[in-house]
Amino acid sequence: MTFIRAGTSIGANYFEADHAESRKDFEHKIGISKKEANETKYWIRILVRAEPSIKTQAVILWKEADELRRIFSSIVNTSRTNEQERN
Repeated sequence: MTFIRAGTSIGANYFEADHAESRKDFEHKIGISKKEANETKYWIRILVRAEPSIKTQAVILWKEADELRRIFSSIVNTSRTNEQERN
């Protein structure tokens, strides 16, 4: 159940970021999405330890969560760089 919450929270927070009220709010919600992607990777590792037969499918999901984490990191870094350039 926790795995499902973490995994679905990524998208929910991304959706919220898309409708943020400010740049800081946007960065905060993207940051939460990044943290949820990390948590999802953690739960995938735990699930594979408990059920090694799912490893092949889990690797695909783990890579996708990691790719999302990297994307969110890039988004926040770009947002902060753009803000510094404006000031």
